[in-house]
Formats: sequence, C-alpha cells, structure tokens
Amino acid sequence: MSGVLVASDLDRTLVYSRAASMLPPGSTAVLRCVETYLDEPASFMTETAVEAVEALGREAVLVPVTTRTRAQLARVRLPGASRWAVAANGGHLLVDGEPDAGWARRVAEGAAQGESLAQVHAHLAAVLDPAWTSALRVADDLFCYAVVRPDLLPSDVVPALVAWAAARGWRVSVQGRKVYAVPATLTKSAAVRELADRLGSRLVLAAGDSLLDADLLEAADRAVKPPHGELTASGWEAPGVTTTARAGVLGGEDVALWLLAQVRATTAVPAR
Repeated sequence: MSGVLVASDLDRTLVYSRAASMLPPGSTAVLRCVETYLDEPASFMTETAVEAVEALGREAVLVPVTTRTRAQLARVRLPGASRWAVAANGGHLLVDGEPDAGWARRVAEGAAQGESLAQVHAHLAAVLDPAWTSALRVADDLFCYAVVRPDLLPSDVVPALVAWAAARGWRVSVQGRKVYAVPATLTKSAAVRELADRLGSRLVLAAGDSLLDADLLEAADRAVKPPHGELTASGWEAPGVTTTARAGVLGGEDVALWLLAQVRATTAVPAR
C-alpha cells in the first residue's frame, strides 16, 4: 500500500443510476452493473472506471463515503473497496460492514447540539406538499430526506428550508429527486479524518459532486469533482479541487482515472 487514503462519494461521482448512465452518441464505452435493487440493475460504471477502481484498491485504501444508509450502501459492489466505509453522511464509520461503536457515540453527542431529528422531520412534513413530494423518510435515525418531483418543486421551497435549517444547526442539500436535511455536525470529512488518523494515512484524496461533499473535498490534500451535480450548479470551487472534463458516467470514469493517477504520482510525496 502507498499510505494513501482515497475517499470517494458514490452516486453521480463514481456510480450512476440507469437514467444518469446514458452514454453520449458515438461512445464506445461499455457499462458494468455495480448495484442491483429488487433483482434489477440499478447503478453502473464504465469498464474503464471499474478497472481503475480495482487498481485503486490494490495501490491505496479505497473508502466509499456516501450519504446512503447502511442498507443502501450494502447493495453496491464497488470493485477495489477496502474493509472500511463511511455511510449516512458520516453517521456510520463501518469496519467490515459493522458500525464502529466509538464513532457512533461521538456522532450522537454532536447531533444533540442542534434541533432534534423529530422536530426537523415534523417541519418537513408540514412544508413539503404531497402534490410534489412522494415520500419523506428517516435515514438510520440520523437525518431525513424527501423524494420530490423537481419539475413541480416551487423555486422558493429549498431556499426557505436552507435558511430554516441553518438557524437550527442543520444543512439542506438537493441531489436529483432527493432533498436532504442533515445535522451540521454530521459530515463526511470528520469520519474520513478519523479513519485517516487511525490508518496513519500520509495523503488523503477525495471525490464528490454535491454540497454534502464540499467539506470532504476541502479537507482532502487533493480532490476532484465531475462537471455536474450540486457543486457545479452552485458555482462552488475550492483550492486544490480539480474538475473533470466530461460529465455523466464518463465523468465518473474520469474521476476514477484522476484518482488512480494521483495515487501513482505520490511516491515522491514526503510523509507527514
């Protein structure tokens, strides 16, 4: 191993849903299914991306870092992934699929600093109109999210939710059809920092596409994002963060190749 920890978001960063994985006309890329749901293919990567993450798994510590719940993450078969993973936006630090008890206690202490999950859920239930909201769910007793119709979602709803949540120690993020409300203390970067300290990693690389990935990208030594998703739409940029040239599933391929190139270029990086 190179002593490098590669922390990557999954959805719309490395893996893509059936709708998001459509290849542009003339592309010769081949897709591979990496997730099934109800016995149907659900998420994909290109074969080139699969080969790159397999190499990442051999040459570095590849850690999926996702807002997915434990159950949702368990459906993904990410080639090259290590025994460690971060789920529920940093709420779970997983070792061989099981939550680390010490980390869970720290998460609970942090969540107690803001509005309660029950109160946030009640507010969302009150303001999200069933005309454009198909579901409101609680994720692993840590945060909540709504499934909405983006084409029918009024333009003033999300800004109002962002302001309401910020005043109560929570954050709001929109990712495709989902509107997330997450405690401000629940971050991907904190979980990755804990894991990097435990492993003695000398370099942390990161990848992501949403505002819930921003802290992860900022905290990494080097990071990459595709030219789509919430970060790009909001105009977000940060020093040391590269944007790939291609979007969509081919952007995911570029992310994987960029991460692998960075790992292979670290032999001259001095230890911390």
